[in-house]
Order: sequence, then C-alpha cells, then structure tokens
Amino acid sequence: MNLKDYIASIPDYPEKGIVFRDISPLMANGDAYREATKQIVDYAKEKRIDMVVGPEARGFIVGCPVAYELGVGFAPVRKKGKLPRETIEVTYDLEYGTDTLTIHKDAILPGQRVLICDDLLATGGTIQATTQLVEELGGVVVGCAFLIELLDLHGRDKISNYEIVTLMDY
Repeated sequence: MNLKDYIASIPDYPEKGIVFRDISPLMANGDAYREATKQIVDYAKEKRIDMVVGPEARGFIVGCPVAYELGVGFAPVRKKGKLPRETIEVTYDLEYGTDTLTIHKDAILPGQRVLICDDLLATGGTIQATTQLVEELGGVVVGCAFLIELLDLHGRDKISNYEIVTLMDY
C-alpha cells in the first residue's frame, strides 16, 4: 500500500508558499490508518517500549493506536495550561517567538523506554522539546516515529541523537 496516496497536499496553506500535508484522508481510510499504525508498531516491537509519548494534537492520533497495539501506556505532551495535574515544562523557539510544552510530572518513570510519535517531522522543535521533557523525568527515548518527514526543513538535525523512522517523506 502506498501511504502517500492517502495524504492530501494543500498548496498555499496556511500561508502562500507552504504545501500543507494533510493526514485526514489517511485517518479516514481504515486500511491505510491500520497499515501506518502497523508499520510503526513493527518498528517499535524490537525496541521494548514501555510508554508512547505524543505531542498534541496529531501526536495523539498517531501515538494512541501504537500504544494500544503494543499494550503500553500513552502520555500526552500538551501546551502550557492544558494538563490538570502537576507538570514540568520546556520552552522552545519557534520561527517567530516561543512556545511551551508540558507533561505530567508522573507520566514517565525513571528508566522507562519511550517511543515518541507524531504525524510530521518538520523543523524538529516540538520533538526536541518533547525529548527534553521525557529525559527530565528519567525516561529513555529509544526512538521517534513519524508518518511524514519534510526533508527541506532539516528537522532531523535537531534530534539527530535519536533513532528516527518516517513512513513517508516530501
């Protein structure tokens, strides 16, 4: 199955010159969504994963079915103010400004082997911040899995210390 057949390319969204890669058609097709999940699960099985972590919101869409299939838990990474219990946070740079991500302080136990999942690896800032959160809690990031990688944005450079798997690249 060619998963790229289930990715919609939207030119000039959200601004002129950007081609937005929309995973909605992949999610809407049960066979394609199952196949994408299966490919990430197959990668993760040899990693002896204890926990899957995903940044909001599309990291939930990718990470939750992977965690379910692996029989492990899922921990959400969210923007500041969105998690109800005690959190830790990391602030990171965006193209224009900064953003802050948080995780519950008890989401990861020291030594847990963590797979980080998201829909897209672009500039790498969100995933770099997510790895910092996991490691601050004592987790061991054993891999990062993405549906799509945008090669021209060189996001891989920011997380080059981690094993990375992507199902599609543009």
